[in-house]
Amino acid sequence: MQARMKNAAKLVPEAMQAMMALDAAIKKSPLPPLIPLMVHLRASQINGCSYCVDMHARELKQAGETDQRIFAIAAWRDAPFFTEAERAALALTEAATRLADRPDPVPDDVWNEAAKHFDQPSLANLILNIALINFWNRTTVTIRQPAGAL
Repeated sequence: MQARMKNAAKLVPEAMQAMMALDAAIKKSPLPPLIPLMVHLRASQINGCSYCVDMHARELKQAGETDQRIFAIAAWRDAPFFTEAERAALALTEAATRLADRPDPVPDDVWNEAAKHFDQPSLANLILNIALINFWNRTTVTIRQPAGAL
């Protein structure tokens, strides 16, 4: 497989700078460090972005995450390896990624569970992480960027 073109954000330098600035801002997160990486992997799985699934699984491994938990992120609801806060973050990720799948895309129960585990700055950071990975998934899937490519 070969990419159709270079990543669109790279071809529009101002856009790439803005995306990198957003990434830098949210990396100063009050969230536990593995949660943004888990969110990135789960959204990428949902969106079918092989490039990002490969990258974020590797990032989780480099951050010290176990293979068992990395493999189970796709089935987190049925796996006993995740904390309640991680489950809340993954549920919010799924809801915010699958906006068109139901009439109430982010139901109160999903929101309330996330709000139970994360304060407002952490929730804001979580939402921005979800939005950013969805942006990257959409651009990367559209150009068919192959997994493992730099």
